[in-house]
Amino acid sequence: MAQQQAIVAGGCFWCTEAVMKDVIGVSKVESGYIGGDKPDPTYKEVCTGNTGHAEGVRVTFDDAQITLGQLYDVFLGTHDPTQLNRQGNDVGTQYRSAIFPLDGQEDEARAAVGRWNDDHPGQQAVTTIESGQWYPAEDYHQEYWEGEGQRNPYCQAVIPPKLMKLRKSFQKYLKADA
Repeated sequence: MAQQQAIVAGGCFWCTEAVMKDVIGVSKVESGYIGGDKPDPTYKEVCTGNTGHAEGVRVTFDDAQITLGQLYDVFLGTHDPTQLNRQGNDVGTQYRSAIFPLDGQEDEARAAVGRWNDDHPGQQAVTTIESGQWYPAEDYHQEYWEGEGQRNPYCQAVIPPKLMKLRKSFQKYLKADA
C-alpha cells in the first residue's frame, strides 16, 4: 500500500469531499483552504473572497487502487471545470477549479487537464495548476455531508447530482459500499 495525497479545489469543499469519500482507495478527505496569502484563514474570511484561498480538499489515497491521474480525472469529471471562479450559484475565486500538485505531481495534473480538454472539444477547462500552503478547515466542516449536510438545503440540492455523476461516469472507481 503506497499512500499518496492530492489537493484539489472544485467549488464548495463539502461537495468535493462528499464525492472523494466514495472513491476506491481513498482513506481520508480533509476540507481546507489553499492558494491564498492569509495564514490560517477562517471560513468567514475565505468566504469574503479577499484571502485568495480556494475551498479545497486534501485526499489521502492508495495508489495501488487508484492512480493520481485517475483521481484527477474523477475530480475533473464530477464538477464543472469550465466555470471560471464559480460552481453554479457559488461565485468567487474561493470556488475556483484548481489542482494544487504536491512534489512530483505537476506533470500528472497538466496531463489530466489535457485529457479533459481532449475529451470535451469546445469546452476548455479553466482549471488552474497552482501551489500554496494547506490550512485545514474548522472541525465543523470535516465530514460535513455525513452529518449537518444531510439537513442543509444547499447540500441536498448540490451534492446528490455530483454523486450521481460519480456513479454514472466513474463506476469502476466507486467503493463497494458507495
